[in-house]
Parts: sequence; C-alpha cells; structure tokens
Amino acid sequence: MKQRPRIYYTDSQKALMWDCWKKGDSLQQIAQLFDRNHSAIQGILSRTGGIRPAERSRSRLALTLSEREEISRALVARSSIRAIASLLGRSPSTISREISRNGDQHCYRASQADQAAWDRARRPKSCKLTENRTVAHIVASKLQLKWSPEQISGWLKRTYPFDTSFRVSHETIYRSLYIQTRGALEKELLTHLRRTRAMRRSRHHTQKTANHGKILDMVSIRERPPSVKSRTIPGHWEGDLMFGNRDSQIATLVERQTRYVMLIKATSKDSDTVVDALINNASNLPRELYKSLTWDRGKEMAAHKRFTMATGIQVYFCDPRNPGQRGTNENTNGLLRQYFPKGVDISSYTQAMLDVVAKALNDRPRKILNYETPTERFSQCVASTS
Repeated sequence: MKQRPRIYYTDSQKALMWDCWKKGDSLQQIAQLFDRNHSAIQGILSRTGGIRPAERSRSRLALTLSEREEISRALVARSSIRAIASLLGRSPSTISREISRNGDQHCYRASQADQAAWDRARRPKSCKLTENRTVAHIVASKLQLKWSPEQISGWLKRTYPFDTSFRVSHETIYRSLYIQTRGALEKELLTHLRRTRAMRRSRHHTQKTANHGKILDMVSIRERPPSVKSRTIPGHWEGDLMFGNRDSQIATLVERQTRYVMLIKATSKDSDTVVDALINNASNLPRELYKSLTWDRGKEMAAHKRFTMATGIQVYFCDPRNPGQRGTNENTNGLLRQYFPKGVDISSYTQAMLDVVAKALNDRPRKILNYETPTERFSQCVASTS
C-alpha cells in the first residue's frame, strides 16, 4: 500500500486538536478529523504531556514589526540612534540594543530582527518547583507515599499557613510531572499517581456523552442493497473477531454466497491494528469479489471510515445484540472452534498457518452448497471475473 504523505499541521489545526482533547474526545476521534492514525495525533499532544501549551503572545512593551521597519529605513537614511529613538518615542538604549543584537547598522533587516526576537522569546518561564527545591523535595516525597497532587497542595497550605513560598497548586504539580522540560520533578514519580497514564486527560474524558462508547458514522445493516440479503451476487462478506486466551485474536471473514472463509492475523484488538490488517487483506481480492463487509458493533471497527476510504468497501453494522444478522459468520466461527478450541493461544499462529486452516475449512463439502466446497464455488466466481 502506498504510504501517505506526511502532514505538517498548521497552528489552527493544532488548536482544533487541543479543543477536541479538552472536550474529552479520544485520540482516534481527533485523528478521524484529519484522516490519520491516532498515533499521529498522540505525537503532537504527548510533547507537553497532554497539557495544552500556553498561547504565545508579545509583550506590549516589545518593539513591533512596524517600529523595526522604521529603524531599518532610518539607518539607511543615516539617522542617529537618538534621532530614531525620538521618532519612535523609545529610549536610545532600546534602539541601540536592538541594532547591536541584529547585525549592526550596516546589516540590520526588520523582518529578520522581528523573527529573531520572537525566537528568543521561546525561553520557558521557570517553574515554582524549579526555583524552590525545598518544596520540590517535599512534593516528591509525598508523591512517593502515593499522595495525590491535590492532597499535597492542601497539606502544604494547612501546614505552612503563613508562608506563601510553600504554596503550590495541584495543577503546577501535574504540569511539572507531565511536562518534563520544566525540570522540576522526575518522570518516574508518575508511577505513584493513582492513574499512571502517559498524558494528562481532560476531566471531561470519562463523562458520558452522546458519543461515549459508540462507533461514529455507522451505516446500518438495514441500508444494505437487497442483493446482499438475497445472496444473488458474490462479493459481500461478514466479519468478526475470534478470541483465544492471553488477549489473542484473529479476524474471520466469510463470503455470503459461497461461504468462502479467510482468516487474518491481528496482533491486537485495537481498531487501528484490525483495520490495517483488513486493508492489507482486501488487496488480495479482485474488486468485484469484495463489495461490502458486515460487522457487529465491536469497537475494533471504530476506524471503519479509514477502511472504506482505503479500499472503497462499504461497512455495514448489525443492530445491537443481534448476532443473527450475520449468521453466516457466526456459524463459520462455530466450525472454526474445531481448529481453535476456546482457551487456545491464537497468537502463536502465523498467517501461513491460518491460511492452512482456512483452506482445510474451504475444502470441506457443505450441505448448503449441495455438497460442493466453498473453494469450488469461489473459484467459479474468480474465473467469471477474469
């Protein structure tokens, strides 16, 4: 599959990511806005530990670009520093320092000077826990006792009621833990928090919303064309995950008309892994023999839109708690349990081994096919498309 070009996100796109993150959207939901994997979004948000960086702004006292352009023009006209300062209403020392920082009177360029000033202003503000190491050591010791940042903040306020230098908010403690560039607290202290996640989550993340636990933009099974239900033409598949022990699983696909089975190795049940495996598998079949896929409402198909965009194959979802709507797949999974009994570690099977099992099942005669095999029926379909 051709690799998609890398995206360089604009400031407005990053702002949208942070707005969604604060609202409580998952990484996958945010990634779908940009047609990307969740890992692409995680890389941006994790740089600051899931905490939105402060929006940069210039001091009202700083020289503006228009003022720097006036300085540049005045230097070309050979005006003195005092004359330039008087023109701009600035002190001569400000003008002198500006010129010496940015290439002297012969090399000064307004746009370059303005960008250099903006770059120099990236120096981060020092954190309170960096300046007051005594408080930092107290905070670290309490974290090791598994105290929460809020408990530590409240305890400091009660223990040192008249010494404001010992005051530190719980938000400052969290930021010092998740934003390591502050250099105040060791990252290892994160393991003592109640929830040892790598990024700070929005407080809205766990609240129940209209979309909580749902797959977005599902197309109902009721919208499938009549030809799918009647099995009059091949190319319509049903799919599911079959689970073993130790969190192992495989994707099982069965074609509705011919009962032809394909087994796909899935190293994880997360949506990106499953969808990537399905996309790779789809490239092995002619387009005429893979028109649609019907799935249950498992979260492993949350990224179904990416699957459809990559393959052109429409995904239909069953009604809740109605596995009989993909009965062909359910029956096939029952047959596969002869090869994968419950409790077996499916992760030990390679794709080649899964192909052998699929061939064995496809070579078994089926009553529904008048005792022909799925392989025979499917081969006829392949021949008719070539």
